[in-house]
Amino acid sequence: MNLRVSLIAATLFAGLWLATPARAALFFFSTGNPDGRLGALSRRPSSGKLETETADDFILSQTTSIDHATITGLIPLRTPLSNITNVEVELYRVFPNDSVQPPSGHVPSRANSPADIEIDAATRDGSLKTLAFGASLVSSTFMVSNTVVNGIIKAPNNVTKGEGPASGEEVQITITFTPPIILPPDHYFFRPEALVNDGDFLYLSTPRPIAAPGTPFVGDLQAWIRNSDLAPDWLRIGTDIIDDSTPPPTFNMAFVLAGNTVPEAGTPGQANCHGKSVAALAHQFGGLDGAASTLGFSSVNELQETLGEFCRL
Repeated sequence: MNLRVSLIAATLFAGLWLATPARAALFFFSTGNPDGRLGALSRRPSSGKLETETADDFILSQTTSIDHATITGLIPLRTPLSNITNVEVELYRVFPNDSVQPPSGHVPSRANSPADIEIDAATRDGSLKTLAFGASLVSSTFMVSNTVVNGIIKAPNNVTKGEGPASGEEVQITITFTPPIILPPDHYFFRPEALVNDGDFLYLSTPRPIAAPGTPFVGDLQAWIRNSDLAPDWLRIGTDIIDDSTPPPTFNMAFVLAGNTVPEAGTPGQANCHGKSVAALAHQFGGLDGAASTLGFSSVNELQETLGEFCRL
């Protein structure tokens, strides 16, 4: 009899364990440390200067709230850090999502590129106070062996070999998203831009494939770039622009993302998305107050508004 009771208890325990929903966990992703191979322009538009965007990819395996990022780049020697006056971040799905089909034909390929347009709900801009940022000096002198700044040209003249080496100050920009960005599982491109008075921000490359201390993943794509003359198209920095060997060089870019997973959240576009997401957060963080505090939201209302945007993606 005691054995039978024990077996029943064990069976019930196992059933409860299997029914327990997945728990939220810390999320961290990194492409690793700069390798000195490339600096690619990524800047906000300003007087006399085209907007230029450099993007690299990452994958989310479950719904995730991203509250912090860092990017590493090169600014001219002796440039005060206070000259970095704004940062904007956009996120893109992978083409052909959010894109015109068929593509224009102005670039060699759009396969595995960022989409034509960004995910509007995920855009964060320092000038709009939807992100805060601070810059720190990593090295007073850092050199890259090649750069891509102006040579962003439509096919068939897009191969420019790059614009040669450059040196400057290596800086890291730490970004806090206010509010955090909530995204469903998918493959994305991360595109930061910086505005530097009397200079430019050259986004630094990291090894591809990703090497320690980075976070390798299957399906890692190379970095892409465009300016406002080329948009909505993109060019592969290594394969399309530099293209100086066989196989051509390819690059990742230096960024880190951090936050928390929300594994039981609802699915965007479904009628029960908001309610299911609220229930998941309340369960996993001991209530919505706890969820807002842990995920970096200023209030439960801000969390609710962001969940609404998430469910409309």
